[in-house]
Amino acid sequence: MTPAERRASGSLATIFAARMLGLFLVLPVFALEAARYPGGDDPAVVGLAMGIYGLTQGILQIPFGLASDRFGRKRVIVLGLLVFAIGSFIAAAAPTLGWLIAGRSLQGAGAVSAAVTALLADQTRDIVRTKAMAMVGASIGLMFALSLVAAPLLAARIGLPGLFVVTGLLALGCIAVVLWWTPPEPRQHANVPRGRLADVLRHPALLRLDVGVFVLHAVQLAMWVAVPALLVEAGLAKEAHWQVYLPAVLASFVIMGGLFPLERRGYLRAVFLGAIGVVLLVQAGLAVAAASPGIALLAVLLFLFFCGFNILEATQPSLASRLAPPQSRGAALGVYNTLQSLGFFVGGAVGGWLAKNVGWQGLFGACATLMLVWLAVAWPMRAPPARHSAEEVLADEAQAT
Repeated sequence: MTPAERRASGSLATIFAARMLGLFLVLPVFALEAARYPGGDDPAVVGLAMGIYGLTQGILQIPFGLASDRFGRKRVIVLGLLVFAIGSFIAAAAPTLGWLIAGRSLQGAGAVSAAVTALLADQTRDIVRTKAMAMVGASIGLMFALSLVAAPLLAARIGLPGLFVVTGLLALGCIAVVLWWTPPEPRQHANVPRGRLADVLRHPALLRLDVGVFVLHAVQLAMWVAVPALLVEAGLAKEAHWQVYLPAVLASFVIMGGLFPLERRGYLRAVFLGAIGVVLLVQAGLAVAAASPGIALLAVLLFLFFCGFNILEATQPSLASRLAPPQSRGAALGVYNTLQSLGFFVGGAVGGWLAKNVGWQGLFGACATLMLVWLAVAWPMRAPPARHSAEEVLADEAQAT
């Protein structure tokens, strides 16, 4: 990477990490802490409160992505972070689950993922973009690991409202990163009308990735409706869940790092499909483990899940940015992040409904079925050729405009 690419990757990974830390701090304790609110004994309502931010985020990702193509990435990112912070503070002050759902909805309205990912794609070459996206993915994974350790401890001291205050403050800190650390966006992406949304919606390879990111994040959030309860049932107190989560996440990073050379050797498709298969097997394994959960088996399954999840989380946005027409990159990543956000919503809402009506085994069986559908959809994929130099990128973009 060039110094400018390292600065862009580091600053934007920090924005993702800080924002996701705020969300992840809530996730491991949400289902347990929400039980203290009136109506918190209904898993379906709690699941809705967990996933509702994904619905509003899904509605606004495409408009935010298109706006970033037209008005500039940084303006859109700052606006979205402000909205996210306001939603966090409303959730912190919520006296009921209804107000909590309203705050989570406004959090989701700060839909900056497409604009941040598009800005990172603007500032990196194809040959290093997967590495840049992996920095983002690794930072998100590290924040997830940190949240698994910190969330139970913080929740015991400051409660769920305090966690939302921390979330809002982190969002405000991200604004400072955007304004004073992130490199200026490329001139050709500021205040210039961009390509059409229809070009993105007719692109078969991009549509396969959109299906994939929906499934991956629906499965991820649906899992977390059940996994904390399974660990408690296996005999592990909720304050000690980090003892399973943290080693699983950190060990998965080692595996992910060892797979990067395979992309340069032409094995991206095999790694990608293999990661989908691993997550599929994990869901089947959890369906079996739910009948009689044991800590050792759950730890192994979570390690395998994070291996597959981290690989997919790094490669999918990289592939989306490389496949997208350069003049419509914000729109393409807006659609991609819309499906990601809708996956969060469906995973939380439907996962809670399944847990209530068909139990843990039925929930994980549905997740395994979704993963199998994704594997079939992704099977025809082909890795796009990489452009190795900045001159090739600029030439392609000049020809497109």
